[in-house]
Amino acid sequence: MVLGVTEEITKLGLEKYDPNGMHNVYDKWAHIAKNAYESDFEPVDFKDIDHVVFSGMGGSGTIGDLFSSILSKTNVHTTVVKGYELPKTVDKNTLVVVTSVSGNTSETLTTLESANKKKCKIIAFSSGGKMESFCSKNNIVFRKIPEIHSPRASFPSYVYSILKTLNSIIPLKKQEIIDSLKQLELTSK
Repeated sequence: MVLGVTEEITKLGLEKYDPNGMHNVYDKWAHIAKNAYESDFEPVDFKDIDHVVFSGMGGSGTIGDLFSSILSKTNVHTTVVKGYELPKTVDKNTLVVVTSVSGNTSETLTTLESANKKKCKIIAFSSGGKMESFCSKNNIVFRKIPEIHSPRASFPSYVYSILKTLNSIIPLKKQEIIDSLKQLELTSK
């Protein structure tokens, strides 16, 4: 008898296929997301925004893709930057949201510095690193998000922290976010 993929994985043990235990982290995503949304982060109300730029690489860039999709329901122009250059159209009415789990990603640090020079409104999300230092020195709103296991495992922490912090520009009702947390719980063990 030939075993199916699921049976084979169960029989041989997940550790063979997932030696770093990522599956254990995924099982905790609902808890991670809920903790992030219930954090003590204060919402930030950015006024007069007509353009939002999300800057991040890898999984942090994926966060930008998600929020660009969410904001597509509004009249706010969004751009996702996965590199060193901000769009030439950024100005004082642009909100630049920079995300880097490590806080040391060179592309994201470059866009952060550029946004600061161009007098954009800025908020940064990271576990620390050079990004935290730069934000502290330049009086930029910074949200420290603990790294969980790996950058991709930290995804729900960033998503729900950003949902809470930027709720004034996010076109989702609080109940929709709470419902999404409940749905995420259904995927946990």
